Amino acid sequence: MPKKRSGGGLSPVQQAAKFLGVSVLAGAVTAGIALPAAGALGLAAKGSVQGFDEIPSNLKSPQLSQRTTILDSQGGQIATVYSRDRTVVDLKDISPYMQKAIVAIEDSRFYQHGAIDLKGVLRALNQNAQSGGVSQGASTLTQQLVKNYFVEEAGDDPTKVAQATQQTLGRKVRELKYAIQIEEKLGKKKILENYLNITFFGHQAYGVEAASERFFSKHAKDLDLQQAALLAGLVQSPTRYDPVNDEAEAKKRRNVVLQRMADVHNISQAEADKAKKTPLGLKVSEPKNGCITAVKGAGFFCDYVREVFLNDPMFGKTKADRAKIWNRGGLTIHTTLDPQAQKSVQKSVKEHVNKSDDVATAATIVEPGTGKILAMGQSRPYGFGSNETQINLSVDKAMGGGAGYQPGSTFKPIVAAAAIEGGTPATQEYPSPYEMEYPSPVEACDGKRWMNSENAKLTNENEEEHGPYGMKEATAKSVNTYYVQLISDIGICPVVNMAGKMGVRRADGLSIDQAPSIALGTQEMSPLTMASAYATFADRGTYCTPVAIESITQTIGNQKKSLAVPKSTCSRAMSETTADTINTILKGVVEDGTGTQAGLGSRPSAGKTGTTDFRYAAWFVGYTPNMAGAVWVGDPAHKRRMVDITIGGTPYAKVYGGQVPGPIWRDMMTGALEGKPVQDFNLVDIPDSTHDEEPHDEGDGHGNGNGGQDDGGLIGGLIGGLGNGGANGGAHGGANGTTGGGPAPSPSFSIPEGWFQGNGNGGNGNGGPRG
Repeated sequence: MPKKRSGGGLSPVQQAAKFLGVSVLAGAVTAGIALPAAGALGLAAKGSVQGFDEIPSNLKSPQLSQRTTILDSQGGQIATVYSRDRTVVDLKDISPYMQKAIVAIEDSRFYQHGAIDLKGVLRALNQNAQSGGVSQGASTLTQQLVKNYFVEEAGDDPTKVAQATQQTLGRKVRELKYAIQIEEKLGKKKILENYLNITFFGHQAYGVEAASERFFSKHAKDLDLQQAALLAGLVQSPTRYDPVNDEAEAKKRRNVVLQRMADVHNISQAEADKAKKTPLGLKVSEPKNGCITAVKGAGFFCDYVREVFLNDPMFGKTKADRAKIWNRGGLTIHTTLDPQAQKSVQKSVKEHVNKSDDVATAATIVEPGTGKILAMGQSRPYGFGSNETQINLSVDKAMGGGAGYQPGSTFKPIVAAAAIEGGTPATQEYPSPYEMEYPSPVEACDGKRWMNSENAKLTNENEEEHGPYGMKEATAKSVNTYYVQLISDIGICPVVNMAGKMGVRRADGLSIDQAPSIALGTQEMSPLTMASAYATFADRGTYCTPVAIESITQTIGNQKKSLAVPKSTCSRAMSETTADTINTILKGVVEDGTGTQAGLGSRPSAGKTGTTDFRYAAWFVGYTPNMAGAVWVGDPAHKRRMVDITIGGTPYAKVYGGQVPGPIWRDMMTGALEGKPVQDFNLVDIPDSTHDEEPHDEGDGHGNGNGGQDDGGLIGGLIGGLGNGGANGGAHGGANGTTGGGPAPSPSFSIPEGWFQGNGNGGNGNGGPRG
């Protein structure tokens, strides 16, 4: 036997011989293998035997990672996602040619030996001794299966993968013991089935079913002789024999497999010779993985489903636990997505806003009373290219969205609901002048008060807009000064509490600022939040948390089990009378107010327009008794004002909520509701004000806040937030995108102790947006 090399390690031949000795001493009899006496090998392996016996004999087949299928509410496929593209199939669903080919080329004596093939080891020893290296291996299919188990268990952790594949005697010993266990437990057919389902064939294809679909666009059960031989040849080196990138090398390897099949009498020599002359016959299907493959523009909804899974403790105690289940895959996820509504949303979005426009739009539809998300789409497609994005503009930041967008006057109905719920009549009138100072002091939560120490002012959209107004008329015309007086009378805290009951929260996760300017929609929200909030009105005062998942079935081996999924939680946010009153008011907005362009004709609907200061965002949020939807239009980066702008090929001098978002909402809801029952609201009688005037569209009202570095941003910020929100108002203007004459002045006053400090973020919620 050759001497040790200068480095002190064993030569490859010595390592193989030592491994063989360990195998003999540790359990060859258990494996049913007849071997010569250990002494014939000249090894004393007492220590190795002891180590072998100490290895736990409890190897379990890992749950193989598979593709996850996401379905809509009708069972149609939205997308497939996977960590490893694999579909586990039974042996009966794998071509007999494939079974014979893999055995012939990888372990031709598979059915004659136990966990280890003595003849194969001796043959390898002899060959390696002659070559002076390791030119031939001797691992059986069972041993290879064990190694693949270790690799599968390692997942995507490079350190664990390296440990699972390292060429050490210790790993070989451990591999053999588990191979013995598997031989006894599973039997040959199951071992072959597991091997064909776990092994990697290249091009992201794990398992023979995925490989068959990838290279030949057919199921594994339909593979012919030459196709099976090609796939069997890939196992040794998927990169070297890659048929897509090196056809000649792949064909040479395929023919080696065909000849081996003839040598072991799986096929005749004539069959092998004939098959060798055939072309590869590839029909490659590109890997299709992830939400980018979603149909009907549902990529963002698909991504939202993934975020729900990874963030909800119902699917695992920790995020790591949930990620492990998600990456393992094998899930069939039935979602709430309504294909009719989703198609209508995407059609409307595409018709009204181009993906290359300076601004984008996002739209969401939910079902009142259930919280089901029926549709979610946007004008900039899901992707990585030009005018594409992976940011879901419809949802909160924590769920894959952005920081949100100021909803403007669409927040006013929440103020109205808080007032009515607290006893204020819908006929309540206020002088509502064109321009006024913010009333002060105003009661906030925890006994604190908001003060207008800088005499900050706000205006309505037009000078002709001046009261007195009642609530119905003020809402239809979106009168800013009315709503600031209303919130000042009832206090800030009832509005904040009502917003909380309706699921209204800032998209960035921060608390809503406690300043009267919130009545004008200064706090950044997401379309999903606003649609779900308005669904509360549609369901006569009951708020239901939004849900995207109906059910999940998990496949483990041949077993299927259902996973518990989060359910919508419904709770009463306001009385039915309050909701009916709001519905009556908002129906008027659509019939003869700022939202007339969003009307659904004979189908009763209600809603509210919203346009922020300086026109960085425009909204329409509306509903029928059976669907609620929100549409936002704006620049996600808060830089492009919607003045002198072209959207969807149409030029606009100024964009209003009823002008661009309104028609998008109308068209998407018309398609989504087609064939659905026509329902009406429970209306109440609200006498018209004697001071009613013709409505004006809402819009840019110079709310003295959150405007940026020049248009009153700093002063409005200091007044609106009184704290973080104020001090950073000027800086926040860069994000919210105003332009003007110059930098904001530094504050020249201090905030007295005891004043309420706002919880804003860089000026958020500080008076700017209106309309």
